Amino acid sequence: MANRLAGATSPYLRQHAANPVDWYPWGSEALQRARDEDKPILLSIGYSACHWCHVMAHESFEDPAVAAVMNDLFVNIKVDREERPDLDQICQTAHALLAQRSGGWPLTMFLTPAGAPYFAGTYFPNPRRGGQPGFLDLLPRMASAYRLRGEDIARQSASLAEAMAMFEPAAGGDLDARVSRQMSAQALAALKQRFDPEYGGFGAAPKFPHPTELEFCLRAWSATRDEAALTVARTTLSRMADGGIHDQLGGGFCRYSVDAQWTIPHFEKMLYDNGPLLGLYADLARATGDQRYADVARDIVGWLVREMRAPDGAFYSSLDADSEGEEGKFYVWTPDQARAAVTPDEWAVASPYFGLDRPPNFEGHAWNLHVAQPLDQIAAQLGIAPPDARTRLFGAQAALFAAREERIRPGRDDKILTAWNALAIAGLARAARAHDEPRWLELAFTAADSLKRTVWRDGRLLATRFGDHADLNGYLDDYAFLLNALLELLQARFRVEDFAWARELADAMLTHFEDGERGGFFFTSHDHEKLFHRTKPGPDNATPSGNGVAASALIALGHLAAEPRYVAAAERGVRVFAPMLAESSFGWSTLLGALADLQAPPTVVMIDGDVQEAGAWQRTLETRYRPTVRVYNIAGIVTLPPALAKGPRPEMGAVAWVCSGTHCLPAIVTLAELQRELAS
Repeated sequence: MANRLAGATSPYLRQHAANPVDWYPWGSEALQRARDEDKPILLSIGYSACHWCHVMAHESFEDPAVAAVMNDLFVNIKVDREERPDLDQICQTAHALLAQRSGGWPLTMFLTPAGAPYFAGTYFPNPRRGGQPGFLDLLPRMASAYRLRGEDIARQSASLAEAMAMFEPAAGGDLDARVSRQMSAQALAALKQRFDPEYGGFGAAPKFPHPTELEFCLRAWSATRDEAALTVARTTLSRMADGGIHDQLGGGFCRYSVDAQWTIPHFEKMLYDNGPLLGLYADLARATGDQRYADVARDIVGWLVREMRAPDGAFYSSLDADSEGEEGKFYVWTPDQARAAVTPDEWAVASPYFGLDRPPNFEGHAWNLHVAQPLDQIAAQLGIAPPDARTRLFGAQAALFAAREERIRPGRDDKILTAWNALAIAGLARAARAHDEPRWLELAFTAADSLKRTVWRDGRLLATRFGDHADLNGYLDDYAFLLNALLELLQARFRVEDFAWARELADAMLTHFEDGERGGFFFTSHDHEKLFHRTKPGPDNATPSGNGVAASALIALGHLAAEPRYVAAAERGVRVFAPMLAESSFGWSTLLGALADLQAPPTVVMIDGDVQEAGAWQRTLETRYRPTVRVYNIAGIVTLPPALAKGPRPEMGAVAWVCSGTHCLPAIVTLAELQRELAS
């Protein structure tokens, strides 16, 4: 049996290289074999940090008896959903239609040799238990169904294709200002209705961070001073920061909370969550002036640098939920373990603060740390000053972290994903500007330069990299997220080469992804392999909408570069989703943000002149949260692209031009005047 997974860029695939299953990666070899032998395909989709993926692997894929049946009856294909989101999107939708319930991972699909799904499930135990069919019992039934029910499967496949097509936008709709305001108001009202006023977040358990929705609320507050919208964002981010979903010792956020109070997470940590959350916490700090949100942002950066940064400055993908075969074992404590690591004075503060003086909160025997009692209350109870309590707490955190570092660590998925790195770069750039942190900015630039060296080839992006090996045709998210990240970097430090690269990315996205007939962007490029279905995704998911980010980035670049065709493409992209937005605007926060940018183009501020003074102006402006204002400092750039030259450069001091759409004000020569203009 050939070992086809050992050289994969995906650690998840490499984890299965030694299975007795005759695995293939998705590709022409496996598909051709299925056609040649007229065998159905067993497609297993998961990812490295997935707990139940590991369980199913141990129970089934490592079992020689199960593997023998799989090898006899199917062509077996293993897919990393993080590297092949195109396949995962199709299969998750097919699962929802076939099984009449939401999916997840591991996702188990049975396909015809032509690639049409005919049965779907998620985790199947081995042996049967809990009312679920056993995986070994299921296999011969699925193979028999393909052999004996070919006509039924063909009819089902045709119906499935028609149903999936109905999820895609068909025709454009109205984008006038009144309709646009109504859509945004409906979305905000829906978020407020779903908001949990006690613990934050939306709905009941399980709870996910939803950074796109929280950013939408923060933007709404900035535009209208809607205090209820600010409360949604502030309460949620505060409760998350105090909760067990936030690593109280090492920084960073886990994927989601299994309870409504954010106390017990699913312990995997994903780059794609932490990049947007970094920018969001930094923005909330400058919106409210509350330093504790900046501290959370600082903790996220610390985690990124310490645990997720590759030698060349790019970022790895995720940390596993499991260590030593147990979920959360690396992170949880017993009171005796914690007490042994700290001094008595530190324990007096840390025990009530982290809830170690309360009953266990994790599986009845362990404690996951969270903020159980405010520090000022603990200080009052102990009769000590709040600064003394903070000193003791910091000492306890450091000691507990050092003790935890001696444990066996969770596995790390060390592939480099272009789209997820772009989210981290954008978050770092936003946070660096918000808090004047040059080191954070250098991290962002180094990661961007790494991507340009390794995954930008002949005017196209590759989606993934492991070591020096980059692979897989890039997706819409790779282009859109990276374009947005470059625009965030340009606001922090303007590099002409980044401006040129942003234009190249935008042009490539228009050439290879835009639907020239109806508008909007397909998830896969025009020259991508033909799959069962081609998606044009609009709503936000675990990551922001690729179409929404593409539209917002094209609007920003179009106004910066004085290039109307970028703005026109963004308008076509938003318009095609307008009927869907009007029908149900909840879950469409990123596209609604793009719609708002179309109706009221972002204000562009160009600062030039003396390098030191221009830099001081820029830093002052960035202390305010103004999501619709983009500040670019072009001082010191010897050769400016023509579109950026707004007027003569001063011999002394600094000067600024404020532009909205195609209209620019006369040059502004004092910082006070510039601030008054932006305030108005």
